[in-house]
Order: sequence, then C-alpha cells, then structure tokens
Amino acid sequence: MPLTLTVLGTASPHPGPGRPCSGYLLSGGGAEVWVDAGPGTFAALQQYTDPARLTAIWVSHLHADHSADLLAAAYAFAFGGMTPPAPVPVYAPPDCARRLAGFLGHPDVGFLKDVLDFRSLYDGHDVRHWNLRLTARAVAHGTEAYGLRAECQGSVFAYSGDSGPCPALTELAARADLFLCEADIGEHREGEHHGQVHLTPEDAGRVAHDAHVRELLVTHVGPTLTRESATARAAAVLGRPAGTAREGDRHTF
Repeated sequence: MPLTLTVLGTASPHPGPGRPCSGYLLSGGGAEVWVDAGPGTFAALQQYTDPARLTAIWVSHLHADHSADLLAAAYAFAFGGMTPPAPVPVYAPPDCARRLAGFLGHPDVGFLKDVLDFRSLYDGHDVRHWNLRLTARAVAHGTEAYGLRAECQGSVFAYSGDSGPCPALTELAARADLFLCEADIGEHREGEHHGQVHLTPEDAGRVAHDAHVRELLVTHVGPTLTRESATARAAAVLGRPAGTAREGDRHTF
C-alpha cells in the first residue's frame, strides 16, 4: 500500500496568504498522521480529511511555526463539535502539553485528556499505527527537535523537520523514496536565527545525495530565498532534479 503526502503548508517563519506554515498529512497503511501543526494548517487539513479521525499528530519541535495550530485543534476537538472517538495521540517533545495548557490558562493538561493524548518523543522513538511505522531521530536545531522516518510496506518517507547538517539527518533519510527537507536559509552565518540551526539549499541537496534518496522535495524556504531558487540550488548539489513542496500538492510513492 503506497504512502501519500499532502502538503498543507510550507511557509517560514510565518504564514502568508494561501501559504500556511509547516504542516503535512501523511496517509498510508490505514493511518492518517498530521505531521507538524504550523499556523494555518488545521484549516488546510480539513480540506483533505476529518481531523476527528486522525490516527495521530506528530510534531517535530515546539517553535510556533511548527506547533501553534495545536491550539486550533484543541479548540475544535474540545469545543467545536469535532470531538474524536478517542483521544488523538500527539507525539511531540516533552514540554508540548505544558505549553499548550499554559497558553490556555490551565495549571495542567488534564482538561485536554479526553481529546489529546500527549506522548513524548525521544531519539529512537518508534511506534506503529496499523501498517505505518513512525521513527524519530534527534537532529541539530538549537532546541529539542526531531526528524521523522515513516515506513509502510516497503515505502519510506523521511522528513527533516527543522535541522542543521548532522549525521542523524543523513541516517534518517537513507534510501528514502521521498525526502521532504527544509532549505530555510541562503547561507550560514554566525548566530543565525538567534541560535537556531537550519539547512541551506546546498545542505539539503548534499544530504539527499549522501543518503541516496529517490526523490528530494524542498520545503520550508525562508524569506531570503524563493522556492524556485532554493530548489535549483539543492538540485545542483544533488546532481539531478529536485521537487518543490507547494500547498495542495499530493505525492504518492
């Protein structure tokens, strides 16, 4: 059974008209997983599935452009008539539940236990939902962050999340059928992004090349670049064409 990736949003560091921040719907093996919950992606998600029927939510790290729409999901599930039949597992770094509760003015997350089931990610975290296996690897970003490797009956998807160059990212992407990789910055600079580490397009192309991926899909392109230029620069290092992630696109592999 093939995997399908639906692009919900790709923007960095804030949403734009018709372009939510990072978020994707990964479907396969009987499962539907919302991967990253950037601002605007919960609305986009509803174009492709009923959020109450999600198998899981997977969040790479807790920067707002990847996680803020968990608030929209919590409101929809708890108060908006989209109550899921069972609490939806949320795989995220350990502080996720506390932050969400604090934003809502609650001392703990108990009030969300009927709709969201928070489960902490760690390096090597591995879980299976139906025939879809999800594995997390810690990557370099200046904060706790994870990349995702998903496998379903021979199909392999890899997602960088936000990351700088690191061996774990290349291992994560090894021989993936589709590698969804950020190319946020034009060049590396001292103290870039207030201590956050990102990939240049050349970094993305190099990781894809070294990992022998079948297809590279460039995403999360920052404001100093265009999507077209970032993809061209990544492809030059990869040595063959690369794809550009665009809202509404579906990739089956």
